Amino acid sequence: MKKIIRVTPLEGKKVAVVFSDGLSGVFDVAPYIRSDFFKQLEDDAYFKQVRLFFTGIGWPDGQDLSPDTIETDLQTA
Repeated sequence: MKKIIRVTPLEGKKVAVVFSDGLSGVFDVAPYIRSDFFKQLEDDAYFKQVRLFFTGIGWPDGQDLSPDTIETDLQTA
């Protein structure tokens, strides 16, 4: 099972991620912020609190994204 091993918040509601298999890129979280569940991520200070969460990424109040979701829309170089 793929998992994310590193996440770094970027400007513009994006995160840089590295997967356990070496795949890396940038994921745009902005489209998800339209839903009420992710609305809190509009706050830049809160958005920057992103951390590894199980195999994906998450924030302190329970918002999370799976590695499958992130890989689907990952922008690679």
